[in-house]
Amino acid sequence: MPRFSIVVPSHGVAGRLSQALDSILAQSFGDFELIPVCDAPDSPAADVVAGYAERDSRVTPVHSPPSAGLAGARNTGLRSAVGGHVLFLDGDDVLVPGALAVLDARLGAVGDVDVLYFEHERTPWWEGEPANPAAPLLAGTPDGAFPPDRAPRLTGVALPAWSAAYRRGFLTEQGLAFPGDHFTDTGFGGLVALRAERVAALRTVVVRHLLRRQGNRLNLPGEHHAELLDQTELVLTRAVEQGLPADRLRPLFEQLFAAVLKTAAHPRRLPAGRRAFFRRASALYRQHRPAGHQPPGGSLGVQHRLLAAGSYAAFRTLRAANQRAARAAALLPRPRGLRTRLRYAAGLRLPLDENLAVYCAYWGRGYACNPAAIHAKARELAPHIRSVFLVEPDAVDSVPKDVEYAVIGSRKYWRVLARAKYLVNNANFADAVVKRPGSVHLQTQHGTPLKKMGADQATYPVVAAATGSFARLLARVDRWDYNLTSNRHSTEMWEKAFPGAHETLEYGYPRNDVYYTASAEDVARARKELGVPDGKKALLYAPTHRDYATGFASGLDLAEFCEAIGDDYVVLLRAHYFYDQGSSRGGGRIIDVTGHRSSEDVCLAADALITDYSSIMFDYANLDRPIVVYADDWEVYREVRGVYFDLMESPPGRVARTPEELAAVFRDGGWADESATALRAAFRERFCQFDDGRAAERVVRRVLLGEPPESIPPVIPLAERVPAPAAATLVRS
Repeated sequence: MPRFSIVVPSHGVAGRLSQALDSILAQSFGDFELIPVCDAPDSPAADVVAGYAERDSRVTPVHSPPSAGLAGARNTGLRSAVGGHVLFLDGDDVLVPGALAVLDARLGAVGDVDVLYFEHERTPWWEGEPANPAAPLLAGTPDGAFPPDRAPRLTGVALPAWSAAYRRGFLTEQGLAFPGDHFTDTGFGGLVALRAERVAALRTVVVRHLLRRQGNRLNLPGEHHAELLDQTELVLTRAVEQGLPADRLRPLFEQLFAAVLKTAAHPRRLPAGRRAFFRRASALYRQHRPAGHQPPGGSLGVQHRLLAAGSYAAFRTLRAANQRAARAAALLPRPRGLRTRLRYAAGLRLPLDENLAVYCAYWGRGYACNPAAIHAKARELAPHIRSVFLVEPDAVDSVPKDVEYAVIGSRKYWRVLARAKYLVNNANFADAVVKRPGSVHLQTQHGTPLKKMGADQATYPVVAAATGSFARLLARVDRWDYNLTSNRHSTEMWEKAFPGAHETLEYGYPRNDVYYTASAEDVARARKELGVPDGKKALLYAPTHRDYATGFASGLDLAEFCEAIGDDYVVLLRAHYFYDQGSSRGGGRIIDVTGHRSSEDVCLAADALITDYSSIMFDYANLDRPIVVYADDWEVYREVRGVYFDLMESPPGRVARTPEELAAVFRDGGWADESATALRAAFRERFCQFDDGRAAERVVRRVLLGEPPESIPPVIPLAERVPAPAAATLVRS
């Protein structure tokens, strides 16, 4: 029997789960079993856990459906546990180095206690000083094992479940489990403290709790706050049934109602049912108030008295001034120009237009990418929704003639933004755009991340300087309701890069649908539009942007490259979209397609892709055509820009580090040989998970039509997909 069983629920923390598991498996004390609790065998967390289970026999994953919540996940893990003591660790928290050795030593010193409480550290997600809220509660406890009567303020309800180690036999004998769906730590902690006979304290930090940027899920608005009263009633009822002495009942009562009043005083947590919440809380207060209880002093004492009296009107008046100020600040629009501000503010006072959707791509650069693909599918599946595309003045010509548009900054632009129910973007809307209650913001992204993105850029000085204010960036993230992803890797990376309360949609990228729906005629049309000569193989060269370079500078002399590989090829040059303006860089066998509206058409036209670190490789892989990585400055790019994985270890095809190596790959046919094909197959398995030709349909049905998740068309398995045909059969040159 292992010394410890460590239960780690993992719902919604796939991007940070590895930190928790690594912190456990790296402990110097190794006598434990690790029980990650995953939603399902195919969930994002299960993918992470599977690798750990293969490498370490102490990892024994179990499954609990998301509908069971945190309580269900912990109870599932507890039922599977066989260790002497049980610890519960959230999936985005960590054990400090040496934690298990310290716990083992302390348990050896105090004997077989029912509960060992310990300190924890709450670490700000971004910056600020860590806090240790458990320290004051444990400071005055006896040095050895003691009965709970000797530390009456140690009620259990003020400490999270992961701030203690529990004797498994005690939990089993007492039939203790996590109650309810929400605020389960309150109920569990209180019940444990009521039934424990011998406890001890460890005045050392054992767990480092990594605060989420979006805060505790329990603090979000919703009806679930009523369950705080359920847990309060459960614990106080058991305390009365047990005949808890008054000196223990008073601190238990105070700590429970401190949480209740905190919720009652925050109207955003209770968008509806505030009066009913207050009335029920008042009834519980009067029913369970200990004899001789004296309210605390100050404003908190006033709240206690109003709650005891059931004076909801007075309680509401007490908070009214702050509520009005908060609402005014939240709705304050800040577009430039007085007239614009006034017009936009007036629009915000009008009802949302339930049948209006606004789209934008690449900060208004044109009709493109995922927003354009969703727009097109919405016109087919949701024709009742009026769709308006936002573009800069110089991009108006890129908009198809039958698509309604608004020029960014115009009156129409602010009018539709003020009233649209749906807002779809692959970047972000202007900072001045207000997230109205009831509106739906969909972030579609515009690539799979190899390079560091969002908040992850902060530790890379060159990139951070160009990014600007991370506070403003994250304020934009707070407007998102949905975030789109095309593979499990993206799901995990976006969770870290853009922390927020939005829901992830693993539906694929709508712009990539065409790679499975296009016909041979579509490929021929694209090649003709781009000027690819008949009988030539077209190599798409698409380098990415360098944050440490000024302007576009190809790391490859394309004229010399064309000369070196022979006359069978032409090169389609597509610079990063930052450089899609200015004079042509083509000539001879080099066709500059940088300014072409559709990157999807360019990819369809190409027989193979040459890129460095551009995310276009992830999209192009859907076509199952050869990809060659030209990595002449990988080490510099990796150190300056930051990357999420080592592309040199997991490339989508052959890798060349010099112009000579690149030319040789095409001269000897290595670009399309068996080795390159095997690398591409592994790459596609990892990064083409959800792109199957139906991504746009899934998005429209879920986001615009409001269909439930279970009715959305499932992703077609990779082996059953048929990519668009290439123009030429690829053989050795």
